[in-house]
Amino acid sequence: MRAPLRPRSGCLLLCLSLSLITLLLQSMWVPPEAARDTPPGRGPADQEGPRHSVRRLTLRLDSLSSQIQQLTKERDDPPPVQPDLVHILKNLKQEHRNLLHSVEKELLHMSQKIDQLLQRTPVPPEHALHRDLPQVCEVPDDPDFSLCAGKVEFLRASWRSDPCYAFYGVDGSTCSILVYLSEKEDFCPPLPGRNRTTLHWHQQPTGPKEQAVIQTDLRPMDRLMDSGQGPAVRFMRTRIERMAARWREAGENMKLKISHRATRRLKVLLYPGVLAGGAGQRFGEMVERGGPLGELVQWADVSTSLFILGHDLIFTVSQTHLLSLIGAVPGKGSCPILRPLPFDLLYTDYHGLAHLQGAMGLSFQHYQCRFRILDSFGTEPAFNFGEYARRHGYNTAWGSWNLQPFQYMTMFPHTPDNSFMGFVSEAVGDRWEKNTKAQKKDDMAVVYGKQDYMWQGKQGYLEAISGVLEIHGTVYETPGRPAALPDFVTNHGLLPQDRLQQLLRRAKLFVGLGFPYEGPAPLEAIALGCVFLQPRFQPPHSPENSNFYQGKPTTRQIHSQHPYAENFIGKPYVWTVDMDNTTEVQEAVRAIERTEVKPFVPYEYTCEGMLERLHAYITHQDFCSASLPSWPPEGALSAQLGPLGQSCVEVCRRASLVCEPALFHHLNHPAAFKRLGLICASTEREVDHLFPAYNPWGRRCSLQEEVRLFSCAGAHPSYSRLCPCRAYQPGQVALCPLCL
Repeated sequence: MRAPLRPRSGCLLLCLSLSLITLLLQSMWVPPEAARDTPPGRGPADQEGPRHSVRRLTLRLDSLSSQIQQLTKERDDPPPVQPDLVHILKNLKQEHRNLLHSVEKELLHMSQKIDQLLQRTPVPPEHALHRDLPQVCEVPDDPDFSLCAGKVEFLRASWRSDPCYAFYGVDGSTCSILVYLSEKEDFCPPLPGRNRTTLHWHQQPTGPKEQAVIQTDLRPMDRLMDSGQGPAVRFMRTRIERMAARWREAGENMKLKISHRATRRLKVLLYPGVLAGGAGQRFGEMVERGGPLGELVQWADVSTSLFILGHDLIFTVSQTHLLSLIGAVPGKGSCPILRPLPFDLLYTDYHGLAHLQGAMGLSFQHYQCRFRILDSFGTEPAFNFGEYARRHGYNTAWGSWNLQPFQYMTMFPHTPDNSFMGFVSEAVGDRWEKNTKAQKKDDMAVVYGKQDYMWQGKQGYLEAISGVLEIHGTVYETPGRPAALPDFVTNHGLLPQDRLQQLLRRAKLFVGLGFPYEGPAPLEAIALGCVFLQPRFQPPHSPENSNFYQGKPTTRQIHSQHPYAENFIGKPYVWTVDMDNTTEVQEAVRAIERTEVKPFVPYEYTCEGMLERLHAYITHQDFCSASLPSWPPEGALSAQLGPLGQSCVEVCRRASLVCEPALFHHLNHPAAFKRLGLICASTEREVDHLFPAYNPWGRRCSLQEEVRLFSCAGAHPSYSRLCPCRAYQPGQVALCPLCL
């Protein structure tokens, strides 16, 4: 008879299901040696109970599975008595229900434990449960805590939306919510009978601080930047090693300059967010195929500068490591971090800024004064101040962080509203420079463009150059497919930095194609004795007509591929031409062919210049203080009244000065208008990035209400702007003559 075998087929399916559950539980079980981060405050039974329960459950499932398998193997034996089989199946079904219930409970328990382990954040006992709470709590009506009631209602409805609330003891009751909002955040007054400790972002650091001491031995940088973190970090590490001798010499010179000034040793976190996670892997792959290197050059040089200046550094490209370092709690980032932020400064980028905001909760706004953002193209104040940006059409995906504009640090001094961080032009030492004077350059040009799409549409421009000089390229070639370049180009493929330098030492000309904008390569070519030829943009490129700049938090007008090279270096090292005018191009190339230039590096792009600039920023820039800035000193101010419709950037440049936003507050009062000979029929304070300014129609004087909107950028035909200009050190535009 076949009928009795059908239940056994069902048993076989049940057996397979139970086996799968067994494998799942075995894969999820955390062995004791892997559970290194055990929450403190729990006894051995609490620590081992879930693990041992899962092991017992696994063994139980294994035993049952073996019994069922044995049962299904008895197909050829005489079938047992029907009632016995029915009884076994009924018992098995009940056992199955019990097992599923147990599995559900254990999985929930294990999920909570695994979440704690992955976050690597210990759970203090006081966070797990608020003890000695009253049975009933009333929401206080305190005018000093006007947001308390609204926050309580919010958490009543959404405390389950983020596990971090339960981590801090919120269980949905009014009492637990009030404890959280008074002791972990600062929206409610403390409950009667409970001591309110000072929130960690209000705590002042205690104890003596070490002094920073210049260090010139760069070998510890090998440990700081682990080469196993990917090709991008390997590129930075190789760059540091290659330039170590120059950094050491610059460090020794800085010792002499700042020997009489004691600087506090800071703990600094370096987190290039663009290199974290999947985005970082893609960026690393691009680096190996000719992708952008400018950001990596700057990160390498900032890291080295901070190390030489004697600060305590931690470098990471791991988002998980970042969460551990800042003390983020388990969950989605709605709650404050566990402890005071252990870093005096955090250098990151826009990607890292988003990672920090997503992990720090309320702590983010309290600690954001410590952030320094490496920002290649700059962020103007109108885009940075979120409420203003939304109301006036300056809202972009990159802006609205509400930082002090000086916290954004750029590669070039193109936006005086931000701090010019820069990088080091990879020039060579004096020994090579002496040899270069006797070395004859070949009649050759190297094109600035590592990917063939950059060459598209440039045939006529390149042909005009090829009539005078032999053209070489360093374009990445996909294996099995040559790059689509003109026949007259000799392509060397993507070269490592040392071989690229050898090629540039032979060349007379470095040819810009219009893109990439404002990279480090032209300065490095000039430092190796090349002339840089670049296209002029007519009309200028801007967010209005350029896909690249569209959405960027700037209104700049870019008149050439590399405005710094054009405006701060110029001829004979930099020639800017109309790329479509082949006659102009050929005449420029012939003049360059007849001209001999020596290697040249602007001082601000040397190792010493960068150390000097960064030391000044660390010493004088304090964005955590509520007081008005005292650096640069007021004596550096040269007040200028601009014509209608002109920005302060243009006003100061025409006077051979630079705009200095830190001096705006000296002009933001009625006496400043009087000193400039202006008569005010009315004076008002408003929130507008063009103010302080003067409107001649009605003789209206406008002052700035929001200090974060002091801006050198921006113009309007109805306003003459009051502009704080200053002089600068030769070759060091970021510093005034009295600023070091």
